[in-house]
Amino acid sequence: MNALPPLCDVLSELRHPAVRDLAWALLAPSLLDGSSVAVRHPLAASAWAHRPGQLLDWLHHQQRDSQALQQFLAAGSSRLGRYYERLWQFALEQAPDIQLLAANLPIRERGRTVGELDLLLRDEQGLQHLELAIKLYLGPEQLSGEDPQHWLGPASEDRLGLKLQHLQQHQLPLSRNPAAASALAELSDELPTASLWLGGYLFYPNAVACAAPTGTRAQHLRGCWLHRRDWVQWLAEHSDARWQPLARHAWLAPARVEESQVWTPAQLAEWLQQLPDTAAAQLLVGLRPDDSGDWQESQRLFLVSDEWPKSATPH
Repeated sequence: MNALPPLCDVLSELRHPAVRDLAWALLAPSLLDGSSVAVRHPLAASAWAHRPGQLLDWLHHQQRDSQALQQFLAAGSSRLGRYYERLWQFALEQAPDIQLLAANLPIRERGRTVGELDLLLRDEQGLQHLELAIKLYLGPEQLSGEDPQHWLGPASEDRLGLKLQHLQQHQLPLSRNPAAASALAELSDELPTASLWLGGYLFYPNAVACAAPTGTRAQHLRGCWLHRRDWVQWLAEHSDARWQPLARHAWLAPARVEESQVWTPAQLAEWLQQLPDTAAAQLLVGLRPDDSGDWQESQRLFLVSDEWPKSATPH
């Protein structure tokens, strides 16, 4: 597949939050390098991949008129994973050379739902079963970062290693499961090729060096994480940026904030003072002004409680 346009260049021209998230979904690199599991960009066989100018034109059209996109997103769940899937569905329904046959196709066996196929599409390379996911994982301070099992979700309930196991052992084989035959037969007489696309960020511990997990792409998006006890020192070392929390629904594309919405240091201090010591992990962004007068995200981090991840034990 030809190189898609650089994400940072595209985002510099887009202001609408949903359109920026749409561009991020389509252009951000996968977390995985494809060495241990089949990775495939959903647009791999689309003209947009070979003639990226067409994709840019389409994104700019969404910027000029985002009503259809906003209506499409509003009809779905606000959960981050479902939101990410809806962004892809919106794009694939309009992408050239792609026929989106089904999204979130349930697979049932003896009246029981055993799973669902995120995407079933046909392109010039045949019938494709694609699994989509958006994930954010925090790396270990004391264990080996090369082991995906040691990378935890912000709530320390999810692990990169477990996610990969589930994708490899359950999600990707699902389209070849005999239980899927009847659902697939209604849409195509082909057997699909299964692959996945995992978007997201990896957050490295600020306190110590940490290796990237095996199987991840070298160019993956990244941030850092630190305990509450280290925040004062961190802020003193990064006082050239304005810091503020980022709502969960805005975790995809790098933040772009109008000057009037940028927090003052006093607002941040008040927010931190009211934040319980045992609060869930908080995603914060450092903002710096650009030539347009807006403030752009320059760095992101997770601020976690001093006890994090007390409940997490290696599997």
